[in-house]
Amino acid sequence: MSYRERVTRIIAGAARGLRLDVPSAGTRPTSDRVRESLFGALESMGVIDGAHVLDLYAGSGALGLEAWSRGAASVDLVEKSHPAAGIVRRNVATVSKALGARVADARVHESAVHGFLQRTSGVFDLVFTDPPYDLDDAAMTADLAALAPRLSPDAIVVIERAKRSTPPELDAAGLTLVREKTYGDTRVWWAEPAQPA
Repeated sequence: MSYRERVTRIIAGAARGLRLDVPSAGTRPTSDRVRESLFGALESMGVIDGAHVLDLYAGSGALGLEAWSRGAASVDLVEKSHPAAGIVRRNVATVSKALGARVADARVHESAVHGFLQRTSGVFDLVFTDPPYDLDDAAMTADLAALAPRLSPDAIVVIERAKRSTPPELDAAGLTLVREKTYGDTRVWWAEPAQPA
């Protein structure tokens, strides 16, 4: 993969056009086309501005940092790979400078997702979860179930997987499907906390 293919950009907001580095291996960056459509939908729902954002399996951090550029109040980025977490930290510093924002508003957690969710006391309004292809369905459901208590009442969870992957078991995780869309080889589900019966 060439350097050009390992670079992505912030699409819109205060850091628009800013280049982000992408790990050379072990991550699957969300394409610009998918991000543009996804964020257009999220902005029309009014869920980005002032949101506390959580980016799970962050990779380069592009999803969480895009939300920060577009007005999110804070972003927590969770990535267990040490090299990838280092790249996320560099990208956070770059975006923070462009935004004139405090680096402390974007926190990088070098951790497995499930462990982070069991430890954190944070409450999140917008969550991106783009698990690696090799994460099995049971582990993904367990992660989503651990996430549910950390969601604000009006939170939106965006789950991205390969089109051929099994759909997430939202009911088992305490979530309700809002919408679903396929972009080429990528499928995206929007979910919200299930309301008590």
